[in-house]
Amino acid sequence: MYLTPEKKQEFFAKYGKNAQDTGNAEGQIAMFSFRIAHLTGHLKQNRKDVNTQRSLITLVGKRRRLLDYLMRKDIERYRSIVKDLGLRR
Repeated sequence: MYLTPEKKQEFFAKYGKNAQDTGNAEGQIAMFSFRIAHLTGHLKQNRKDVNTQRSLITLVGKRRRLLDYLMRKDIERYRSIVKDLGLRR
């Protein structure tokens, strides 16, 4: 399994307030970015996997909504997470 509970705690500890704060927007964005990268690699090898493609599009939309929320609420937190993760916007 590519996303173990220890890996999830690592994301929330690094980007969130602590490892138990799983509702933090920055931690969720980081976890979604990791999953998006994993699914993108899978789709490069398996072009016709429609279910994975749909899951990828759903995850990208969730991440985009969280980023938009963060931009509205606190622009500095938004800028820092985009810089840390290397996202384009």
